[in-house]
Order: sequence, then structure tokens, then C-alpha cells
Amino acid sequence: MALASGLAATTYNPGLKIKNNFQRSNLSYCFALKIQFLNNPCKKNDGFGQRLWFLKPRCEAVSVENGEVESKTNSFSALELLKSSAADRYTKEKNSIFVIGLNIHTAPLDIREKLSIPEAQWSQAIGELCALNHIEEAAVLSTCNRLEIYVVALSQHRGIKEVTEWMSKISGVPISEISEHRFMLYNGDAVRHLFEVSAGLDSLVLGEGQILSQVKQVVKTGQGVPGFDRKISGLFKHAITAGKRVRTETNIATGSVSVSSAAVELALLKIPESSYASARVLVVGAGKMGKLVIKHLVAKGCKKMVVVNRTADKVAAICEELKNVEIVYRPFSDLQSCAAEADVVFTSTATETPLFLREQVQKFPPVSSQFGGLRLFVDISVPRAVESCVSALETASVYNVDDLKEVVEANKEDRLRKAMEAQAIITEEVKQFEAWKDSLETVPTIKKLRAYAERIRASEVDRCLTKMGDNITKKQKAAIYDLSSSIVNKLLHGPMQHLRCDGTDNRDLNEILDNMHTLNRIFGLDTDVSLLEEKIRAKIEQSKK
Repeated sequence: MALASGLAATTYNPGLKIKNNFQRSNLSYCFALKIQFLNNPCKKNDGFGQRLWFLKPRCEAVSVENGEVESKTNSFSALELLKSSAADRYTKEKNSIFVIGLNIHTAPLDIREKLSIPEAQWSQAIGELCALNHIEEAAVLSTCNRLEIYVVALSQHRGIKEVTEWMSKISGVPISEISEHRFMLYNGDAVRHLFEVSAGLDSLVLGEGQILSQVKQVVKTGQGVPGFDRKISGLFKHAITAGKRVRTETNIATGSVSVSSAAVELALLKIPESSYASARVLVVGAGKMGKLVIKHLVAKGCKKMVVVNRTADKVAAICEELKNVEIVYRPFSDLQSCAAEADVVFTSTATETPLFLREQVQKFPPVSSQFGGLRLFVDISVPRAVESCVSALETASVYNVDDLKEVVEANKEDRLRKAMEAQAIITEEVKQFEAWKDSLETVPTIKKLRAYAERIRASEVDRCLTKMGDNITKKQKAAIYDLSSSIVNKLLHGPMQHLRCDGTDNRDLNEILDNMHTLNRIFGLDTDVSLLEEKIRAKIEQSKK
């Protein structure tokens, strides 16, 4: 039925009517539900236009039989209508965790750089994603090699559609182009993928350490952000644990294990070995990746380099750490003159527009013939810092992150062996996360059952104290309260144990869920519908802000 999505959000139309016709095969009639929204909708501007939430609809039911229409006005609220009809879409299916994204394996750099989201905008992105109709929780992982959006969705199909449209709106990349290069994984597959990413198994350079830091940064950035809630936060925290275990219990972190180290390896492959000592090196950017580039250059024997950065502080800290190396700091205003004097240029900086344009590089003086007359640019920035058409110049040679595959392929066999060792750990961690996530399914029932028992306990204690009059002492009152609480706790202990699913007992999830549904029926807890009401009300409250 299309009713739920119509209630959730729609484009404003003062005369809007939603009709929903359905027919059952064993009946000779059908019902047409016609919802006419009479009250003023609540508008919400999300930056791309206005969405509206209808807070107090009046439902008019129209029965159709033998061509005759009989109209009856009902007092059903929108929530009551959802309970009886379209609620199944949300309550019969568990919320879905899925990831949708593009990475170095599925999309070229020119697409990835358009979709890249700077870390400073991750919190804003979470807010925008969770404002979508079918998205409850979200997280953004954006690096030089990937943009991946993890969400908890009320509806898998509609959630995918909404996230894809959002990606298109913020980037300007057509939906058709995103769909061509995106990948999508659901539930257990999405969980395993993130754990593999955190462990460095999905990286271009197997076992690279920086990706784990970036996953940690997602958690740090998401703390306190509405929408980075229990399931998504738990997913990323488990991913960090998986990443640490893989690096601790395997030798995956040995060798060339970062994009920065691979960039240095690539540069060494492209210049003559006899020129290593005399090469004039420029590093643009002194952030995490830039610092790693500098360290790997030093490890390969480079004793002198120029570092261009927006501030001197980070460069000074690197100089303090690497005292036996001559590192010359130059401000960003000297970028072009420094590049004109360099034989090899590494770029690792956050930039919205290219720092090196074709017309600028074309004016640089030629480099020494020992480098083949080609100035080498190794650009590991995303978006790119070196304009793509610079590679067409006869005086320049440009490589970006996608070109690092040449270095990676050299150790392909060893990479596969290490990955197989790590997969066993990933499987264990996925099982632990799934057990934790499954246990959350019963939390609402546990809370409602305890609240139900507490209401009865409090009511009966009050009745008892009223009958006993005013002569009862405080100590006697306390004893009665303690006794009643103890009885309730002991009575609830058995049911609570049969609702918990933490992976330490022999009960499987189906048994736990059967127990949950049984308790819901026996005590009339109505958990599913209550959850639906909470979700809809939360969306309505969100739209008011």
C-alpha cells in the first residue's frame, strides 16, 4: 500500500487527496480509502526544497460495492490508520542496515572526487540523511579511496532511493551515473564490508593503517550528533575492534601499508635510482597523509625536502620529530615558485579546486635530463590537487591514487594470503555484532514488560498502604516497598532471561523473538505498533525544528 509513504512526506498541494484501492480475491467488493488533509501542514526546508508533514489528517473511508459508493467519516487518526493498514511495511520487517557508496574498486577518481564529503561536513550530512523520510540513523565515511554511507532504514528500497537522490543533489552527479558506479550491501554483508574496510582488507594497499584512524574519526565526529545513534554507533565501534584484532593477531600491517607509503614507492619506480639522492622534493600538505609521505621519504633515504603548508605549526612538529633531516617550511603563497624548483611534487591536501593548473605548470622551467625532462607529480589528494589535463604536457608526468595499483600488484600473492588469515577474525567479529544487534530487538519488550509490572506493583502497594492507615512507620513502608520490588524482580527474572540474546546461551534468535511475541500477546504490550508510533512522532517532531 502507498498510504504510509503518503503520510510520511509529500510535496505540498492544498487540495491533496490520497486514494488507495485494493481488492481481496475472496470478496466481491473493495474499499477505497481517501485521506483528505484539512489542517495546515508543517513545512520543513531541507536546502533542496520544502517537504511537508501532515500532523492531523482526517480520514474518510469510502466503500464501493456494485458500483455504488457509500461515504463514511471515521474518527481514525493517521496513526490508527497506519496500525490497521500500512503499518506492516515497517513493523513486520526489522529495520535494515545497508551501505551505499563508491570506492576505488567501483568508480573512477573523477566521480569519487565530486562525491567526496570533507570531514567538517560529516555531522551536517548525518543530519540531512536522517531528515529523509525512511532513514533513522546514518554515518558517513569519506576518504581518498571511498565515499560510503551507512544507514539504518525503515524501508530498504525507499531508503536506497532517498540516499541515492541525496548523493546526487549534494554532488551534482546524475543519479544514473551514481547508479552505474555505486555498490550496495545489506545487513550482514554491510557489516562484514565495514569490518573489512576497518581492517584494511578492502584498501588498495592491504592492511593500511590510516583507514582504521578514519573509522575512529567517524565515531568521534558522530558523538552527540542526532542520527548517529545506537545501531550505527555500535556498528562502527565493533568495526574498530575488528580492525584492531586483525592488525594485532596477523602480520597484515607489515610492509608498505598506507597510501602515502605506496605513493613514495611509486615515485621511486618512476625516477632513476641514481637520482634518488639529488632529486629536489616538494611535499604539499603536512596533515596526516602528508606527514606519512615525509616519513616514508626519509625512510627511503631522502635527507632534504621543502614542505608547503598553510601554517608552520605542523611542519615545526615534524621537524622536531625528524631531527636529522633538512625540512624547509614555505607558506602557501610560495606554492607555485616552490613547485617550479622541484623535480618531484607530492600533493596531499584538502582542496576544493586544483592547486596546479595546466597553464601554470606549462610555465615551469624544465627539470634535469636525468629525470627524462619530466616533472613528476604524485597527487594523493581527493579531490585532486593537480588538474587532470596537466598529464597531457610533454614536461610533466602525473599520477593519482588510482595509479597506485602498480605498486600494489607487486605483492598480490602475499596480500591474498594475509587476507585469508584476517577473514577468520572478521567472521568472529561479525557474529558478535549480529548477536548484539539482535538483542536490541527485544529491548522495547523488556522495557514495556518491566513498566507493566511496575505499574501493578506501585498500584497494589498504594492500595495496601491506604488500607493500613496512617499508623504505619517509615521503616514498615520501606519494608513493604522492598518486598514488592523483590517479588516483581523474581517473577520477571525468568521472562527477562528468555528475552536476552547476547550470544552466550544456546537460544537462537528465532526462539528469542518467539518469546518476545508471546509476551507481547499475553500482556498486551503492543510493542511493534508503539514503536511505529514513536518513529512517526519522532519524524514529525524533527520536521517542526
